[in-house]
Formats: sequence, structure tokens, C-alpha cells
Amino acid sequence: MTNGSAGGISSETDIIGTASEIIKDRLYFATLRIRPKSSVRSHYFSIDDEFTYEHFYSDFGPLNLASVHQYCTKLNKKLNNPSLAHKRIIHFTKVDPKKRANAAFLIAAYSIICLKRTPEEAFRPLISGINTTHSFLPFRDASLGSSSYNLTLLDTLQGLHKAILHGFFDFENFDLDEYEHYEKVENGDLNWIIPRKLLAFSGPHSKSKIENGYPLHAPEAYFTYFRKRNVSTIIRLNKKIYDAKRFTDAGFEHYDLFFSDGSTPNDAITLKFISIVEQAKGGVAVHCKAGLGRTGTLIGAYLMKHHKFTAAEVIAWLRICRPGSVIGPQQNYLEEKQAWLWSLGDLHRIKDRSRNVPGFSAHSAVDLGTHNSYRYTVGENNNVEEEKEGEITQGDRLNEIKARRMQHHQQQQHHHTNLL
Repeated sequence: MTNGSAGGISSETDIIGTASEIIKDRLYFATLRIRPKSSVRSHYFSIDDEFTYEHFYSDFGPLNLASVHQYCTKLNKKLNNPSLAHKRIIHFTKVDPKKRANAAFLIAAYSIICLKRTPEEAFRPLISGINTTHSFLPFRDASLGSSSYNLTLLDTLQGLHKAILHGFFDFENFDLDEYEHYEKVENGDLNWIIPRKLLAFSGPHSKSKIENGYPLHAPEAYFTYFRKRNVSTIIRLNKKIYDAKRFTDAGFEHYDLFFSDGSTPNDAITLKFISIVEQAKGGVAVHCKAGLGRTGTLIGAYLMKHHKFTAAEVIAWLRICRPGSVIGPQQNYLEEKQAWLWSLGDLHRIKDRSRNVPGFSAHSAVDLGTHNSYRYTVGENNNVEEEKEGEITQGDRLNEIKARRMQHHQQQQHHHTNLL
């Protein structure tokens, strides 16, 4: 066999010897230049062209929750297939650093979800042996230009693991069909970040129509699904494109917390957002223009306060659920606010406990003197410069890319149908 790898490997024995061993004598991960042939002793497979990331700009991953679920299902079938029972199974990937990072993410996600390993345990085999000289390309945001924030492979695993610990993802009960249906722009372009609690979606418009190939949905288009999923509250972060009364007249609560596209919220907006979510009777649906940047940032802040995600973990989880979330300076904003949000969460939990302890003072346990955000009002938002009418902003460009994607998929399906 003449298989070339990152290290010039030429035999099956060499491939196994330098591959990452995930399950002893059974499951491996390898980086190879040439596709090897399966043998009596080994079964090779690759997902590089099966599970692909739909990028906005220079972003390339991590792959989304649907891909994670499908990969785990695929690998479980291989491991339980009687015809492969006595074979070593090798998931191989290309030398292409982007494909390699996504492939490594999937097999490590499998280790966490199905083998019940910690992120560190899942990550360790991937950086052992020959792999120590071939690091994994960090993931980046969906913005134009150079990246200001690296999201490492380990970050993505830690974000996924923490989400599982908090019950946000259950492999056995995950509804793959619903996820794939509603993430499509023509079906609402929405994703749950915290099931039954927080949903991110693309901003509704004044009426349902197709504009430049992109489906725009009126508020009414969401009513049936929101009621079915017990969504009680809508939070709008972008300028007014539809009349909020259309939601409130239908029995939903509606709030406006505007800040400019691509920017970060001030503390008053962040506190108000978290307060609304805390007090909501049901699920909360959050949108800006594309439902990625501003939306992801504030949902991330809630997760950091209430579930003590690190900034990197929350960015990772948001992007696994809804690729493209949290963009540019919003990434650094979450890093900068991490300690503050954690302290707010600590205070919140102490207050909850103190309700049942007579004479206990929560304020004696946590000193908020270093951060006086409670004194702010939403009206003091320093990002209140209104977007000019007709101005093309980051959200518009991201929606345009989604529209082109949808048209491309439809053309492919039409071509495939004609071939049948």
C-alpha cells in the first residue's frame, strides 16, 4: 500500500502506528494525503465531503449540531456493524487544515457524547505522537477581514460538553428533522440555543415576500411554531421593520433593545435583556437582522451569568447551534464581560439560596461596588445612533449570503430531480 500522510506514511501498519487511537485497537483518527483502501483488517472512511460547513466569509467551522448528531449516528452504526466487528475503523481526513479541524471536532464530539469523556480526554489523543507537530487550525468568526479572536478545537469541545452537562443537548432525544427544517431561511431561519428557553432567529419583516431571492417572513409566519413551542416573549435588537403590535395583539410580549449592527451592547441593555429572559413566562425568541451577531452576544451573556460558560465556551456553543453567531468585537466583548457576568450569576444564586435562610444577606456575600451597572438606564445606550434608512449593514450582507445559499441548494435539487 502506498498511502502518503502528513508524515509520508507508506503502509497500513505505519498508518495505525501514527494515528490517534480513540478506542484501543478499534477506532482511530488519521490525517492522510491519499485515500487508502479498506482491507481485511481495517475499514477506512472520511466525512470531509459529506459534512460540510456553509461559510459566510473566511469562517469554516465548527460543524453544526445536525452534523454532530449525524456523525455520531454514522460512527455508532459502523462500530455496531457485524461485518466490521473484527476490523479497526479509521476515520481519516485530508491534510487541508480546515477539513482536518472539522473532522477532529466531530470525532472528539463523539468521544464526549457517546464515550462519555471529558473535553480534555477527547482532545488528548488528537495531539499525541506525530500529531504534536501538526496543530489544529483555530476557528474564526463570520466577518470580513482578519480574525481578532481564535476559537480553538478544545474551546469547541468544552462548549459542547458544558451544554450537555446543562441538558441543552441530548443525543437520544435530539430532533434532527426539526433542527434541519427550521434552520432553513425559507422555514424561519431559527435555532434553539437553550431548548424551551432561548431561541435565535432572523428578523421578521412587515410582510412575507421574496426579496432578491431571500424569503422575508412577517410576524404572523412565526405564530404557530412559537405557540406550539411555548414561546411567550420576543426581543428585537435591530431597528423597527415591523409593528410590534402584531406580536402583542397575538398574545406575545415584545421588547425593543436596539444597538447598532455589528456593535456591542452597553451594560444597561445587557442587564435588561437578562432580566426579561429571567422573568419570561415561556421561551424567549431573540432577533436582530440576521439573528447572529447582536442576538448571539446577548444570549451568550445570559448563558455566562446563569450557567457560568466561559466566553470561549459560549461562543463555541452558539456557533455549533447557529453557525456564524457572535462577530468581530462582540467576541472580545464577551471575554471582557466574563468576570462581571459570573459575579452577577453568583449573586443571583446566593439570593435564591438566601430566600430560605432567615436573616441571611446576599449583599454581605457579594460586593458589587466594582461595577455599578444597576445605575444605568437603557436610555443611556451609547450605541443609539440609528441605522440610516436603506443603509446596507452587516446583517443585510449575512442575509444575502444565506439567500444565495438557498438558491444554490434549490438549483442543485432541481438538477438532481431532472437527472432522475
